[in-house]
Amino acid sequence: MAKVGFIGLGIMGKPMVLNLLKAGIDTTVYDVNPKAVEALVEAGAKAATSPKELATGSDVVITIVPNAAIVKSLLEGEDGILAGAKPGTVIVDMSSVSPVDSQKFAEVAAKYDCPFLDSPVSGGEPGAINATLAYMIGGDEAVVEKIKDVFLAMGKSITVIGPNGSGSVAKLANQIIVNLNIAAVSEALVLAQKAGADPEKVYQAIRGGLAGSVVLDAKAPMMYNRNFKPGGTLAINLKDITNVMDTAQSLDVPLILTSQLKQIMHSLKADGHIMDDHGGIVQFYEKLAGVEVKKGS
Repeated sequence: MAKVGFIGLGIMGKPMVLNLLKAGIDTTVYDVNPKAVEALVEAGAKAATSPKELATGSDVVITIVPNAAIVKSLLEGEDGILAGAKPGTVIVDMSSVSPVDSQKFAEVAAKYDCPFLDSPVSGGEPGAINATLAYMIGGDEAVVEKIKDVFLAMGKSITVIGPNGSGSVAKLANQIIVNLNIAAVSEALVLAQKAGADPEKVYQAIRGGLAGSVVLDAKAPMMYNRNFKPGGTLAINLKDITNVMDTAQSLDVPLILTSQLKQIMHSLKADGHIMDDHGGIVQFYEKLAGVEVKKGS
């Protein structure tokens, strides 16, 4: 069984590592937050003092961090992953970055004879906790097959989309659908609230029909229970939607609704909601309508 190095122990990373340990996979961790490292060492992980040290003893190195600049800093430099990785070490970036960034990282890794996979995930914190994540992968299918046990320890659905960058493209498409769906749920529940209907009962009435979705089931209860504790922050999703719009602009693809969504997110940032869960998009509509979505109304 492959030895895994894991970098990025936040909302997603910590439960993912716990699932690797549960599967009996030898896992070494690194993070800038020493408390996060300590917690996982107590659970059975080993600790590394640098990305280089972590890579030196690993067959697979996984990164899941907020943005491409951090991925770049982790890969390169005297204490970076590639300084410690042996030829053949598989580098798997599960961060949400642009396809262009993923292709650049793959090119850099190839100079060290290290296969690179861009493998962003979908499923949020619940998926990370329950090991039900879905992987969207760009890279060599044979490499994915070789480390399949690592993926299956943390998730269920593995889809190789195509060459490097393809996984990141799929993630951008995923983020369009998820976040616009949240915006649609927000509009619907604000309308229900303003019209005097109990938003919880409206949700129960529609969830079994064509309007039903995983997003509806995950986010509607958060909205009417006023729970915006982040499983995926607006900050991370604004970063993703910005990547979506930059990629679309470079390809001359008009994304009308997504461009409006980006402005909604910027408005929420200005109002101090940027670290809320992206279910907090409802607060934009509440402010305009002068109501607050609450169950039992």
